[in-house]
Amino acid sequence: MASISGLGGFDSASIVDQLMQLETIPQTRLKTRVTTETSQVSTLQSINAKLAALVTKAEAALDPAKFGGWAAASTSDKVTVKAGGTAAPTTISLTVVQTAASHQLGFAEAAAGTDLVTGADTQVRLDLLDGTTKILETGDGSLDGLVAALNDPDNATGVRATLVSTADGQRLLVESTATGEASDFALTALDGGALLGGPTVRAGRDALVELGAGITASSTTNTFSQLVAGIDVTIAPDTPGRAGTAPDDFPGTPATLTVARDVAAAGTLVKDLVDGLNAVLSEMRTVTAQGGGAGKAGVLAGDAIVRSVQSTLTGTLFGDGTTTLADFGIELDRSGTFTFDRAAFETAYAADPARAGTLVSGGFAERVRDVAKAASDKYDGTITTAITGRQAGIARLNDSIEAWDTRLELRRSMLTRQFTALETALSQMNSQSNWLAGQISSLPSAAG
Repeated sequence: MASISGLGGFDSASIVDQLMQLETIPQTRLKTRVTTETSQVSTLQSINAKLAALVTKAEAALDPAKFGGWAAASTSDKVTVKAGGTAAPTTISLTVVQTAASHQLGFAEAAAGTDLVTGADTQVRLDLLDGTTKILETGDGSLDGLVAALNDPDNATGVRATLVSTADGQRLLVESTATGEASDFALTALDGGALLGGPTVRAGRDALVELGAGITASSTTNTFSQLVAGIDVTIAPDTPGRAGTAPDDFPGTPATLTVARDVAAAGTLVKDLVDGLNAVLSEMRTVTAQGGGAGKAGVLAGDAIVRSVQSTLTGTLFGDGTTTLADFGIELDRSGTFTFDRAAFETAYAADPARAGTLVSGGFAERVRDVAKAASDKYDGTITTAITGRQAGIARLNDSIEAWDTRLELRRSMLTRQFTALETALSQMNSQSNWLAGQISSLPSAAG
């Protein structure tokens, strides 16, 4: 029914609007709850993200290869050293005698790419040091065809061919793809005759390093795997080796290698872990604050789940109550914040790496990991479950808000009909009253 508000001085639309303001109070309360719950979910998600990051930091500190790793150094930029899990603290002095080299054949005669170079046959013979022989088809017997056959990956020759431009034309250079004495090979015509005037040979060689007391180690590559237990050494291909025999000839590249526990890396892991702990604990204290006095209540004021996780995280410092981490620089201050004295940690770690591994890595870090994971696990973590529960509650509240929209529309329609009818009736009564007044005033006055 259309509104005819204002007839007879009676504003029904204004009255309906005021009544609807009262009717919407329950829905407004629901919307306020949704806003509050959404803010709480966002806060819980922030805490959960910090807890998940804390799990990662704790697992890094639990990794023996990282927390119990090794720092390896060399006095020469031509010699690098890498230490693995089976290494032990040591100092090694060595001298590079020679680097590893591939076997090379440089052929004497120059030719054009289209020149026939394989003799009476278009096939060539490649003899390898291991006793195997490969017969390669060059197509047309040209220099270009020979290079293509040698470099064809399907032929698996173990060599690579290059054409070098010279004043006389192109000369063929062939070298093994591997280094070491065992990379030797021969390349001839199919009948065993020489190709392109025969080659100049640079024999492949093993890398050699000399250690103290006349000990020499060799490797087919420039990397010496397990030169000492757990230690790999690599020399750069351009490292100067030993040259000549006179006293003033170059004696080779010397290097002193040291391997020790990586105290600094362990310190960084613990610092990252403590920083991660403090980040999540600080947020928990802020969002669960009860307020009072000049303080402001947090978004999750008094939340029992968050406070429980906060308390358990703080308790990770103490373990079974019979050990202390103060010797390793890890303590709690009055505000419940973890402190970390890195210098104290590194001193204690260097003095007793095994104890540090047991108490800090295998103890403290493991406890932190377990608590943080139990809270943030994406399936059944306590904080994750709380988030899921609140999100389900928000969905129900939004359903109720939508239901209120329909209810309020019906209520406004009903009130509009009622007050429009009332306003119409009042207008009619007002018209009748005016008519009667007019009739009465038109009656003749009675004579005195």
